[in-house]
This record gives sequence, C-alpha cells and structure tokens, in this order.
Amino acid sequence: MKRILCFIVLFMLFKGETAYAVTPVSGETIPLEAPSAILMEKQTGQVIYEKNADERLSPASVTKIMTMLLIVEDLEAGRLTTEEMVTASARAASFGGSCVYLEQGEQMSVHEMLKCIAVASANDCAVAMAEHLCGSEQVFVERMNRRAEELGLQNTHFTNCTGLFEDEEHYTSARDVAVMSRELIRHERIKEYSTIWMDSIRGGSFELTNTNRLVRWYEGCTGLKTGFTSKAMYCLSATAERKGVEFIAVVMHGSSIDERNGDATTLLNYAFANYMLCPLHTPDALPALPVELGREESVPLAVGGEPYALVPRSGGQPEYAVSLPSAVRAPVSQGDPLGTLQVRLNGDMVAELPLVAAQEVPALGFGGVLALLAGRMLGL
Repeated sequence: MKRILCFIVLFMLFKGETAYAVTPVSGETIPLEAPSAILMEKQTGQVIYEKNADERLSPASVTKIMTMLLIVEDLEAGRLTTEEMVTASARAASFGGSCVYLEQGEQMSVHEMLKCIAVASANDCAVAMAEHLCGSEQVFVERMNRRAEELGLQNTHFTNCTGLFEDEEHYTSARDVAVMSRELIRHERIKEYSTIWMDSIRGGSFELTNTNRLVRWYEGCTGLKTGFTSKAMYCLSATAERKGVEFIAVVMHGSSIDERNGDATTLLNYAFANYMLCPLHTPDALPALPVELGREESVPLAVGGEPYALVPRSGGQPEYAVSLPSAVRAPVSQGDPLGTLQVRLNGDMVAELPLVAAQEVPALGFGGVLALLAGRMLGL
C-alpha cells in the first residue's frame, strides 16, 4: 500500500505541477504565408505556435527525416558503422530527382551515403541505404511506419523512403514532422551532416551543396531537411540553436523557396526573441535527508520531472527553494517522494517538482533496533 500511495503522489506531482504551457508572448498571430506550420522547442517539446499543424499533407523529401533517423539509430545501436560499404542496386541507381547518379554496383561508405542524403537529398542514396539495412525498400518503409507509431505520430503514413512519388497514401503533418525532427536532432551525430554547406564525394569529383540555404546564412542553423514536388510544393524543417536552446520550425506547402525560407526564419526569429529555457534542477547540491530506524543514517535526494521549462524571455535568474521534513522513517524505496523543489523566476512560480529518494534505505531489523536503543542508552 505504501508503494501504491507513493506512486500516486509522485504521479500527481509530475502530472499536476510540471505540465508547463506557454503561449505567444503578446498573443499576436505570427504572419506566415504557408498554409501549414509549427514552431517547437527541442528540449521540452513545447509547441509555441501552430497553423493547421495536423493537416495531412504530402511531405516530399522531408520524408527523409525518418529515413535518416532510422540510419542514425542503427549507427548508435552498433548495428551499422560509418565505414561500412553500401553497394548500389540497379533499382537504387535508377532513381532520378535529387540524386548523386549512383551507378549499379557502385560502392560508397555509410558516411558518404548519409552525407548525400542530408546535404543533397539524394534519392538514390536513400534507396540504397534502405536496401542495405532491410533488404528492400518495402521492408524499410514498414520500419518507418512502425517508428512513426512508436513516436505517436497521428497523421503520418509512408509508402516510400524518399518522398519522390506523389502517392495519396504517403503523407504527414507539420506537427508530426516536428516530432520526428526533434527525435533526429537528439542525435548530435546528424548535425555533422545537416550543417554542411558544401562538400564533395568521389574524391572531390562530384560536388554537393546543401538544399537548405538557411545552413549558410541563418545564425545557429543546425539543419534539417527540405522538400519539393509539384504536389507537396516547398517544405522545410528548419532547426537552429543559440545559447543552449534549439527550436524547430516546420513549414509545409510554401509557394516558393523564398516563401518557405522566409516563414521558417520568421518563426525562428520569433522563438529566439521571445523564449528561453529555465533550468528546473537546482545547480546546488541537494541535502541528504535523515532516516529514522534505517540501515543508513540518511538518504540522498534527486529531482523528479523535466530538467527545463520553456518560459518567456526575461533577464532574471531562477531561484530555488527546497522543502523537506526534518527526517523520514525507514523503509524508504527508491523514487519515493520526500519533499518538493520550487522554482521561481522574477518572483513568479515556474514549477514545483518532487524531491525523490535516489536510493532505497531498508529498515533496521529487530537486532539492529535493539543495538540502536542500547547505544543510545549507553550514550554511544
């Protein structure tokens, strides 16, 4: 029963006290040309602005965000290495659109394949990687859809790994693109590729230029992926980081490159001008809480909940206040809520988080209690 009550209390603290909501600072509508867009902060996943964000739309090559995510996840899980060689099939070599003109039987390393996908949006490399990882693009697409389900994407379904084909059953939404983009940029390795402006392959004989112009001229741009077909029009998931905070701006179905880049810039500028991250975990060491009748004299504490909250930008510094009882009686289970940490910014409450036991402390047995009492009686 004690564990159940502790779980309920902890759940309520997480659910009730650390659910942060922010709205545009002045409540204004951000002027955008594109019919669908969203602005999200990476660390918290907080949505700052949205416009028709759940409308199902054709994503064009923005599809490759999921393709790259699966590649990077396989790299970090050790199922793949960047030095591994990939052989282009006849089918991969047949792809047009954005490509690096792979020839059947041509080999490139995973490193170069991923670079071509991230920088030049290479359809042929995307298919070659899909076949390398799963044997066929069809099986790889099944993986893409399973991963979309795992991420909770409600308005996404893939039929290919490139976005080249205008299939009615191949769609996503601005919100879902932001979520998969957030998942991808959690892997810092992808930024080694998505931030490249110009590079080359085949010993320098074939040049690559990033399809995302923001990489060259927008301060702090970290990527991420462009897309265009006659049906999808001009799409972009743009990511940028400054002073430790990173934002994701997704623009769908813009009428031109300039329009989609302008809308993404407007969203990112708005985010950097108006929002900041407030650290919720105190930088000071937390005190240990004394334990009565426990096998240890005290229990170390940890802060539960998210490490940051997105708040309106201000010049203030967060203030932290710890609230704890004088002691707790054993047994103590790891994760038991034992107190609270209040975080204030400019006098306003930002969050109240649970302070939980960082480890368990079992109760003293009968012999231990007798020894403790004897020691107290003898003044030991």
